Amino acid sequence: MVTENEVLKALRQIMDPDLRKDIVSLGFVRDLKIEDGVVSFRIVLTTPACPVKDEMARQAERLVAELQGVTKVNVTMDAEVPRGRGVANNLELPNVKNIIAVSSGKGGVGKSTVAVNLAVSLALDGARVGLMDADVYGPNVPIMLGVKSYEPQILERKLVPTEAHGIKMISMALLAAPDQAMIMRGPMLHGVVRQFLSDVAWGELDYLIVDMPPGTGDVQLSLAQLVAVQGAVLVTTPQTVSTADVRRALKMFQTVGVPILGIIENMSYFTPPDMPEKRYYIFGEGGGKKLAEEYKVPFLGEIPLGIEVREAGDMGIPVVISSPGSPQAKSFKKVAEEVARQVSIEAMKQELVILTKSK
Repeated sequence: MVTENEVLKALRQIMDPDLRKDIVSLGFVRDLKIEDGVVSFRIVLTTPACPVKDEMARQAERLVAELQGVTKVNVTMDAEVPRGRGVANNLELPNVKNIIAVSSGKGGVGKSTVAVNLAVSLALDGARVGLMDADVYGPNVPIMLGVKSYEPQILERKLVPTEAHGIKMISMALLAAPDQAMIMRGPMLHGVVRQFLSDVAWGELDYLIVDMPPGTGDVQLSLAQLVAVQGAVLVTTPQTVSTADVRRALKMFQTVGVPILGIIENMSYFTPPDMPEKRYYIFGEGGGKKLAEEYKVPFLGEIPLGIEVREAGDMGIPVVISSPGSPQAKSFKKVAEEVARQVSIEAMKQELVILTKSK
């Protein structure tokens, strides 16, 4: 009869490609049961968006099935997003595992569009996601999610966020008249960020995506000071004017101790619908990738320019839902998988140090 140790020894041959440790040492193998030659277990990965999930399941099934005495193998693939860095200076959000800042050096690069589609893509993969619109001066997230009305509700002295397309969301646009100008100085902005973090009933979240205002101002500093941000995702276009400003944003996050999860290049190229084989690099080519290589941070991917994205934003239905087969939607989903992967790597760093020291 096959033993538990034999099964675990076989599964140690499977390596996580990002964490570079075997799945047994990482604690991914759970609920192992052996009954009359039937071996059942779960493999709990660090993200529901893992691109090698199916391949890992096949490999586990094959390795265990080869053991003497095994008649059947039941592999269940699951995900449990690890909690990010420890609690920072002031606020504790015990139910939020990872806070991700989506930022840019300048406006007009599609940062909010990226934040919305990133959040919805992660939710489509099975994660619990919240989206905090911290772009106080230009809060457009409700439009992009199709939220046209909001009746504030209080639950246990906290504001209940609205829900759309599988994610929770809060924005200044929900709490003010549509044409009201947001005239705020530093202390007021700090107060808004604090309230959106601590006075909103976010519930259990794997990821809280924060859509930041462009630049390197008060909101960025407030977020870094108030909570432990797992990492920042920087959005740029290929052109030099955009990448020059992203350099400043990157340096700012590094200065305040926020890891850079990577760079996304938006509006990378345009492909005419009637000529899908052609690409026009309207804003230049490769600027985002070159910047990532220069600063030795991950390049998370390219998002092509397309009318589908603009139409989806105006309709209030993100392109990953309205046109899931479009090149733009496929790119957003791939980028979301890469962001989730980088978050898991960042979150697991401390555990990997412990594993290494124990050997």
